[in-house]
Amino acid sequence: MATLAFIVADGVIYASWLFIVAVGMTLVYGVMRILNVAHGSLYALGAYTAATMVGVWFQRGYAPLGSFALLLVAALLVGVVMGLILELGLLQFLHGRDEVVVVLATYATFLILEDVIQLIWGVEARPAPQPYSLLGTTSVGPLLLNNYDLALIALALLVGGVGWWALTRTIAGKLLLAVIFDREMAEACGINVRRVFLVTFLIGSVLGALGGASTAPMISVSRGLGVDVIVLAFAVVVIGGLGSIPGALLGAAVIGLSRAAAVHLLPQAEVFAIYLIMTLVLIVRPYGLLGHERLRKV
Repeated sequence: MATLAFIVADGVIYASWLFIVAVGMTLVYGVMRILNVAHGSLYALGAYTAATMVGVWFQRGYAPLGSFALLLVAALLVGVVMGLILELGLLQFLHGRDEVVVVLATYATFLILEDVIQLIWGVEARPAPQPYSLLGTTSVGPLLLNNYDLALIALALLVGGVGWWALTRTIAGKLLLAVIFDREMAEACGINVRRVFLVTFLIGSVLGALGGASTAPMISVSRGLGVDVIVLAFAVVVIGGLGSIPGALLGAAVIGLSRAAAVHLLPQAEVFAIYLIMTLVLIVRPYGLLGHERLRKV
């Protein structure tokens, strides 16, 4: 029972982090039909920016609790600035192109941004552990949980809840759903699809950067961070179904719990377990657990 408790706790925490990162990627694909490989760089930029800002904050002796606000500021700054640069400078010229061309373009952008990150921050790790220890710990039976991890779970639930409410209970969300289901008909009805694309990409970029910023206090931010994340985020959206936000939540839960089970029961199979599950899901459900086959228009 103790091992099961550890697996569930670790799996839920890991799944919360994965969902925050992957939901922005799947939202962008659902609306714009763009599989944005550069999403991993947005995550890395969010982590590096947050680590840098938190380090300067504590060096100058400011109020420690203010560092949590810095994480949100770093996510907004990176998401808005880089979202505008990528959408207006690149993606607006790729709408309607073949999806393979778009993937190659965003992959090239990802490689460029990885070099830009190394040029700005160098190759040394950037630790920013202070916020992680500020909230203390909570004991639940045999578990000793860091309250920062619990806050990460709450953040994932908040992101999912706000996303569900915005899509199903607001006019803007219903307009967004109209674009998702039928872009041409939505444009014929007077919806400004270009504006919807821009706002959607900005939201997705902020969520990607938020995933990096919220992770920075938990790890030592170092080079290659975006590579690992984009692979995991891709696995989440593929398992859940490309373009499905509930699917991203389900995919994150599946990967989080399976990874935690592998770590505690068979550590050498940790990485293999994720790809095994993704393969099995695609054999049974080629469009993901909650995905649907998209009709081709002729």
